[in-house]
Amino acid sequence: MKILNLVLIPLLAATIISCKKETEKNTPSKDSLSVKKDSVVAPEFHKELYGIYTGDFIGNESVYDNEGNEYTNSLIKKLSLKINRITKDSVYGQSIVNGNQRPFRGVFDESSQSFTLDEPGNDKTDGRFEVQLKDDSITGKWTAFNKATVKNNIKKLKLLKKDFVYNPNFMLDPDSDIVDWTNPKVVQEKYTDEETGETTSYTQDKYRQATDAIFELNASKQKLTEKDIKNLRKLDLEIIKNSVFARHGYSFKKATYRNFFEYTDWYIPVSNNVDNDLSPLEKENVALLNRFIKYAEDKYDSFGR
Repeated sequence: MKILNLVLIPLLAATIISCKKETEKNTPSKDSLSVKKDSVVAPEFHKELYGIYTGDFIGNESVYDNEGNEYTNSLIKKLSLKINRITKDSVYGQSIVNGNQRPFRGVFDESSQSFTLDEPGNDKTDGRFEVQLKDDSITGKWTAFNKATVKNNIKKLKLLKKDFVYNPNFMLDPDSDIVDWTNPKVVQEKYTDEETGETTSYTQDKYRQATDAIFELNASKQKLTEKDIKNLRKLDLEIIKNSVFARHGYSFKKATYRNFFEYTDWYIPVSNNVDNDLSPLEKENVALLNRFIKYAEDKYDSFGR
C-alpha cells in the first residue's frame, strides 16, 4: 500500500502541474490581448496625398517710423506640413516651423478637398489649420487657440508638395545676402559739422557680415582643417556649420539661420532634431567648427536697407 501511495503522489503532482501549464498556455495574457488589439489598424485612404507640403507661413506685424506713423509688415517663415496617415475619420501628421515640431490630428473632407487639422493645444503656439487642397498645393489659414498669447494669431499659408532629399552638395546661392539683419549692434557715433565745428552724437545700427567662405566651404563633403577656418569670422563659421543641419532638413529656431536658408530652393524643414542623421565626417567637422566659434569674432558694418 505504501509503495502504491508513493507512486500515485508523484503522478498526481505531475498531472496538476501539467494541467496548470496547459491552462496558462490556453489563457490569453494581458499583453497578448493588447498586441492583438493594437494590431487592428484602421484602413488608410488617399495615400497619394501623403508627404511634405512646404512653403510660406505669413503673418503681419505693425511697425512705426520716426514720426509715429504705423505700417504693416509681412512676416514670412517657412512651414512644413507632413501628412503621415489618412483614415476614414482622421488625418495624422506634424507641423514644423520656427524650430517647433508639433503633431496634429484632423479630418479630410473629400467633397471639398479640404483639411481641418488641430495641434494638441497644450502649447501656447498651438492652433488650427483650415486649408484647401488643389493638385499639389495647400492654401488657407492657421488660427491660434489662445489668441492672447500669440502675437500673430492668424496666419496665411501657401504650401507646395515637395520630396525631401538629403544632398551633401547643396550650397547657398552665391547671390544670397551675407548680412545678418536680425542682430544689430547699436553704436554711438559722432558727426562734426565742417562749417560750424559743432559735434553731434547719434546712434547707428551695425550688422554682422559674412564672407564668401560660406559659399566655398562644404562641411558635408570635405574634411575641414584648422587652416581652412582659423581666420574666418564667427558668422562664417556659424553658417558653414548650420549648412550641415539645413541639408538634413533641420528646422531652425534662430531667425539668423532661418533667414540664410529659408530662401533657398532646396531647404525643407522636416525635423527639430537631425543629430542622428549626420555622417561621421559631418560630426567631425561640426565639432571642429564649434571649437572655433567659441573664440571667433564678428565683423560689423553699417548698411542701408
